[in-house]
Amino acid sequence: MFWLIAAILLSFGFGQMWKVSQHRGLSAPAVISTNYLTIAACLLAYFWWSDTLTFSRPVLLVGGSTGLSFIISLLVMTHALKRASVGVVLTSFRLSILVPIVFGILVWGESASALQYLGIVLALASLALMTKVPAGHQSAGPLLLIVVVFVLQGIAHCCMRWIHYADLDPLRMHVLCITALTGGGLGALFVAVRGAKPGAGELKMGLGIGLFNLVALGTSFTALSLYQGTLFFPLNGSAVVVLDNLFAHYVWREPISRTGLIGVILGVLSMVLIFQ
Repeated sequence: MFWLIAAILLSFGFGQMWKVSQHRGLSAPAVISTNYLTIAACLLAYFWWSDTLTFSRPVLLVGGSTGLSFIISLLVMTHALKRASVGVVLTSFRLSILVPIVFGILVWGESASALQYLGIVLALASLALMTKVPAGHQSAGPLLLIVVVFVLQGIAHCCMRWIHYADLDPLRMHVLCITALTGGGLGALFVAVRGAKPGAGELKMGLGIGLFNLVALGTSFTALSLYQGTLFFPLNGSAVVVLDNLFAHYVWREPISRTGLIGVILGVLSMVLIFQ
């Protein structure tokens, strides 16, 4: 229970830090890359200090695949946010938790009770409602791009769950190190190819987010080692968006629509059912 709650709160905190970065108009690719390189540098230093700086082939495979999926998914999403409605992109991004849930049931043999399945359905409905924007402000945008965001983020979630089924739970921080090194390296290469030069703002924000994200991802990996994906993904996804909406309303003073409020109520109900 502790690790689930901690993962939810830290994921929420990461989202708020990312929102601050966007409000400051910082370059997303530069912040993302610095974030991952910070995580990698911290873990490499710790492994060197503790004399555990070795990486097995499975760690390299799973970590490299996860890092690749992470950076591609985030870069495509930031591109999609410029081409399509924010609400449509975020809905696709949030609903991607369906991919690891279905994959976990069909491939890894995960299961859930009837009430938990109902909770998963309600969680998906609440995510759609809470990320919906008013009809006059949204456009579908390139449909293929929206589908790609859904699929890529779903693959990233599956890679996170793969750590457990690859029997790498005891080495999850080593996997995280390779994940961050891969994501940060490829992200930095992307920034360099574009000819962009990260400023002090991007570097400072990326450093801060990276230190926070080190704890957040480490906690999520630990929670996934203890709980099935059919419980973790819908519970975490729904809870984080509920907190996002409430925080936006009461702290950022952003109005919440009737549809969003219904989504919050469904999200709370879904969490009760999923945690049966």
